[in-house]
Amino acid sequence: MPDVVLSANYIAATAAELRRHSAADRAAGVVSQRALFPRRGRIELSERGLVLSDWGDSGDLTLSRQAIVSLRREFTSLYGRFMGGLLNAGKPLILRTTTEGEIYLLINRREIAEFTSNRRWQAAIAAWQES
Repeated sequence: MPDVVLSANYIAATAAELRRHSAADRAAGVVSQRALFPRRGRIELSERGLVLSDWGDSGDLTLSRQAIVSLRREFTSLYGRFMGGLLNAGKPLILRTTTEGEIYLLINRREIAEFTSNRRWQAAIAAWQES
């Protein structure tokens, strides 16, 4: 992708995928978030769009500025503080999109420390949308 502004590893799930998890899945998610977030790959932000590589069977997901309706970083009933850690650094980045619905992202997540780069990415995506 030309002129990449940011690039990192991600794990993700749609809100619909998180809703489908059983109690056993959520218990496994306490040990490893990977049990809850089936999608993983590279995320890249450039002038052309936000790309989530290896999104699904059809390949990468590319989101334009217009496809991202809103973004926020918060714990929800689908992914709460107990799952994401006690620190604000564990809050998921939630993109509401016109194509996939809500996408929950953990970017550059450190397994033990519960830290992510979501705050930095939220600011970068917001600035990109305004440009």
